[in-house]
Amino acid sequence: MVKIAVMGYGVVGSGTVEVFYKNLSGIESKIGDKADIKYILDLRDFKGTPYDDKFIKDFNLILNDPEITVVVEVIGGLNPSYGFVKSLLEAGKSVVTSNKELVAEKGAELLHIAREKKVNFFFEASVGGGIPIIRPLHHCMSANEIDEIAGILNGTTNFILTKMINEGMAFDDALSTAQKLGYAERNPAADVEGHDSCRKICILASLAFGKHVYPKDVYTEGITGVTLEDVQYCNDFGGAVKLIGWASRRGERAAVMVCPAFISSESQLAGVNDVFNAILVRGDATGDVVFYGKGAGKLPTASAVVSDIIMAAKMHNNSKSLYWEDSDKDFVLDLSGLENKFYVRLICKDKTAALKKAEEMWGKLKVLHRDDESENEAAFITAKINERKFREDCAVLSELAEIKGKIRVLDY
Repeated sequence: MVKIAVMGYGVVGSGTVEVFYKNLSGIESKIGDKADIKYILDLRDFKGTPYDDKFIKDFNLILNDPEITVVVEVIGGLNPSYGFVKSLLEAGKSVVTSNKELVAEKGAELLHIAREKKVNFFFEASVGGGIPIIRPLHHCMSANEIDEIAGILNGTTNFILTKMINEGMAFDDALSTAQKLGYAERNPAADVEGHDSCRKICILASLAFGKHVYPKDVYTEGITGVTLEDVQYCNDFGGAVKLIGWASRRGERAAVMVCPAFISSESQLAGVNDVFNAILVRGDATGDVVFYGKGAGKLPTASAVVSDIIMAAKMHNNSKSLYWEDSDKDFVLDLSGLENKFYVRLICKDKTAALKKAEEMWGKLKVLHRDDESENEAAFITAKINERKFREDCAVLSELAEIKGKIRVLDY
């Protein structure tokens, strides 16, 4: 019999236990053996559940029990999760997690330990909730060299932007609506400032490119600066504003970024609305493949966790394809060397002079319009230009106009 422990009984942990027992007969059939959850670790008390006899508060009971071969970590964060998971892998137990922060920060180290100990560290649920993406990347697309990944990786920010686009809500009102519906936390910083998307694109880029991409090395910009005016100008551009996590192979190095972006309506990502996620993977053999679905939620995420439990229980050795090496500090390219098109919105002292100067610096402009734009307001799309040059030129342009908006234009 396969004996399992679950660490954490919050939203994902309780969902994991629910899905496991609801579908137990099918799970056992897929494993080829009987299976049961022996322990549920949580410091809180949960009286009146069907699993009262399984709750424990001492991690060492799990660590030192030779019957436990697969452990689920759904506590979240780095402390105590990192110490727990490292100890479990070193003890020869496979670990399944939904903890994106843990994988983004410590993935290379933990995968190395798992390989040495001939066990597994699985994390399908860390990106995309119930959307299968980790296993397709390292297994189904293993014949490809992955050149680029671009995705809408956070349902909360996508919901907020959808409200702004479709209903004309201001950012603060859309955020408040998301909080009332339970899509956004009371403190929404991890979502709206881009940190959640950053961790997810780090995981995907690490797996695709074979070297660890650390969040600290990734330029990350959230959606707090996106205004209703920007959304209206994007409509004239012919697209939608989305928070995009993006990674591109550049020889032996990688370019990685999280930022709001204008996306053309012709893109498969532009029509992804509300709390849905979509991840575009560009392989040299397959071309573009898009993975789409709900990126979060109790049962979709629990589904991915239980899927990993099944895989860990079935495997008698380490998964060779789910792996990446550590990297040096120069693996991720500095943002200033990249080239992008930019949307710019100005409040001008002299509109004619400001547009003339912008065109001198950034090539032929695509001028945009919206209803109710003021006489001294101007908005446009630049030609593709170097990021460093764009920043330097903005300082020059600010002498002629107040720059109210700057958003990248990405081709996906």
